This record gives sequence, C-alpha cells and structure tokens, in this order.
Amino acid sequence: MIALFLPVGILVLAGLTMLSAISTHLLLLQTTWIFLGIGVVLFFYAVDWRLMLTYRWVIGGLYIFVLLILAITYFKAPVIRNTRSWLELGPFNFQPVELAKIVLVLLYANYFSRRHLSIARVKHIITSFLFFIVPAGLTALQPDLGSATILFGIWFSFLLLSGLPWRKVAVALLVFLAISIVMWFYFLEDYQRERIIGVFYPERDSLGINYSVIQSKIAIGSGGFWGKGYGQGTQTQLGFLTEPANDFILAAVVEEWGLFGGFFIIAVFCALIFQIIKIGYNAERNFEKFICLGVAVVFGLQFVLNVGSTVGLTPVVGVTFPFLSYGGSSILANFFLLSLINAVRRNQ
Repeated sequence: MIALFLPVGILVLAGLTMLSAISTHLLLLQTTWIFLGIGVVLFFYAVDWRLMLTYRWVIGGLYIFVLLILAITYFKAPVIRNTRSWLELGPFNFQPVELAKIVLVLLYANYFSRRHLSIARVKHIITSFLFFIVPAGLTALQPDLGSATILFGIWFSFLLLSGLPWRKVAVALLVFLAISIVMWFYFLEDYQRERIIGVFYPERDSLGINYSVIQSKIAIGSGGFWGKGYGQGTQTQLGFLTEPANDFILAAVVEEWGLFGGFFIIAVFCALIFQIIKIGYNAERNFEKFICLGVAVVFGLQFVLNVGSTVGLTPVVGVTFPFLSYGGSSILANFFLLSLINAVRRNQ
C-alpha cells in the first residue's frame, strides 16, 4: 500500500504547496476535492466493487448514463474557456468527460477480458471502436480535443495489449487517420488547428497562439537547476505564465524549484505508473489486469500531453498533470481510478 500511495501523496503535497504560492482560493478548493477523493478511496476499500461489475448490465448502464451526460453537456453547459465541457453543480463545476474515462476503462476491461482469445475478429474490433467513438465524438464537439485524445488512447492501448495482430492494428490506425483528416477539415475549430500547427512552428504568433508555450519555456529556463525559491518565480507570480495552477503547473514548479524539482516530480510520477503496472502484472484475473492497464494509460496520457505542452512537444489541449494540477473533476476521477487499483492490490 505504501508503494502505491506514497508517490500520490508526494504529488498531492507538491501540488498544494505550489497552489499556496499561486492562489489561496484555489488551494482551499483543491484541498476540498482531495478530501473527497480520499473518501472515495476509503469507500471502495470497504466495498467489494467486483461483485457489482460482474454484471455486464451495470457497466452498460454506466456507459449509457455517460453518453446522456455528455450530450446534455454539449447542449446545456455554459461556455467556459471557449468550450462546453463543464456542468454547474452548485458552487462547483464538474467535467463529465472525466467520468467517461473511468467508465470506458471499466467497459473495455470487461469486454476485452471476456474476448481476449477472439479479439482479432473484425466484429469485436468494430464494436470496441464504436464504444470509443461515440463518447469521443461528443467530447470533440464540445470542443475538448485533449480529452478526446485520451479516450482514443484508452481504446487503442487495449487493442495493442490484447494480442491483436499488427496487421489489424495498422488497419485500425488507418481508419482513425481517415477520421482525423475529416475532423481537421470539418470539425476542429480554427484555434485548435493553430495550436497543432504551432507545435511545428514554435516561434509563430508569439503573442497569440504560441504565447503560453513560449512563456512556459522562459519559466523553465529561468529556474536553473535549483530554482528561484518558493513564491519567487517572476513568470509565475507576475502573471506571464498562463494557467500556472493546471495546464502549466510543471513550468511553475521548475521556475521556483528548479530542474531538480521538476525531475523529482517526474520520477515520482514514473514510480506511481510502475507500481500500477506491477499490481496489474501480479493480478490473477484478466479483468483486473485490464483495469490496471486502463488506469496506467489514462494517467500516462495525461502526463504526456501535459508535460508535452509545457515544453512545446504537443499542442496545448488543457490536460492536467495527475494529482499535481488544480482541477476538481480531474482530482476526483484520479482518486476513483486509484481506488480501483488499490482494490486490485488488496485482493492479491
């Protein structure tokens, strides 16, 4: 248990420390969500969730519920940061796609564990693709390209690690490439195209689409090896670094804690992923192995997209750094996924 929760505790404390130097209001909100997340972990520690998930209709019902919530979000949610991604729940905003990530992991863990010997059949590949494309399509329409990318990553990772022949993997990639081309011309917003193009032309529009990434690089470079000190980062504290509490929190960490602090945070996160994979490897049931796979993929993709955008290797798509960034929906969903891993570990 210590090996699993120690990295999470370090990431959470590092995030709270960084938030305390940025915004007391965000610090209080994040603390509230963290306590709710701990409550979720304790709840699933006391309840045998496997009994519920042995019934396919339970997961199917959750999947239909997620689709309805995503549809409601698209049509009814207020526009926040140019997207309709958050539902207002009293004083809080909740992002339903975070629930979609959880349900898709559970659905694929159930689906692939039952069919891992026959997954190469075309009908199973198409069915698994349809499970992904519906929530991903609703998410992309909000528009939320980052979360849609993570949903794709969940599906494709399950395909890769379920024993699918490489020839059929290539066909699946070609199909998705065709869909991506259609989305580029007919569905993506202009600013989303510009963000993707900006990855290949980092100096383009330095006061516009590439402003955030350029300021992030300046923050990282100015931090040096040991950093400027707590609350002393000029890019972070003077407002040049955009979204220092979530999208670019690693840049804020490096500016104030240096490259040493940044590499330490990355090492801690890698230790968390290693523990999740280790627990999955030692699990007896395929269903539990696939759950660990799905959780590792969700955390790993969020990490890659967040850190990648920080240094300009991936487009800025508004994805959080797991357990480090501010974000109530993300924190709660991550603790929920962690509770599943803990339940798998407990039964070993």
